[in-house]
Amino acid sequence: MIAGGILLAFVCWGITFGWIGYFWLKIGLSVLAVAAYSLIWQRPNLSFRPKSVILGVLSAAVLYLVFVLGNALAPFVVHEATTEVGGIYGLGTGTSRVVVALLLLFITGPGEEIFWRGFLQSRMQSRWGVLPGYLTATAVYASVHVFSRNPVLVLAALVAGAFWGALYLWKRDVALLIVSHSLWSALIFAIAPVR
Repeated sequence: MIAGGILLAFVCWGITFGWIGYFWLKIGLSVLAVAAYSLIWQRPNLSFRPKSVILGVLSAAVLYLVFVLGNALAPFVVHEATTEVGGIYGLGTGTSRVVVALLLLFITGPGEEIFWRGFLQSRMQSRWGVLPGYLTATAVYASVHVFSRNPVLVLAALVAGAFWGALYLWKRDVALLIVSHSLWSALIFAIAPVR
């Protein structure tokens, strides 16, 4: 079931980044596909307690600040960083920011966390141990983004995946991760992009 989930993720992200078409629709459908796959095998314990929501909001703010800082430093690390960041935001050109924010808040953020941390990382940690499972899940999360052919996006996925994976290690709370991922995504892509 782990291998099947990984294969499905690679196929979905390959289609999302590789085929012509409406990017936000493709990513939404891809996330729904992997989330549905994971729910067949394992239903996460979702309890949106006040503590989970507060920690989710705070962690989204921390990660957003990390990306603001990263955006400022990226041109010194990656030669074409400004162009690459522009390419990330260019994926959704012509789409209303409201539509993007709603998709990220209610489909992409929740679905990704149900699959990547709630299913894949959880299963990998159970099978291979906590640290190897965390590192492998983080690497797979970053690697599906190679289809974008955008090194900055792959690096961003690695940083964000490591961050959310570490939160999962700490709290084992998928609800917290859903709040964090959903808010961060809406902030970074629709509400207050860092360009």
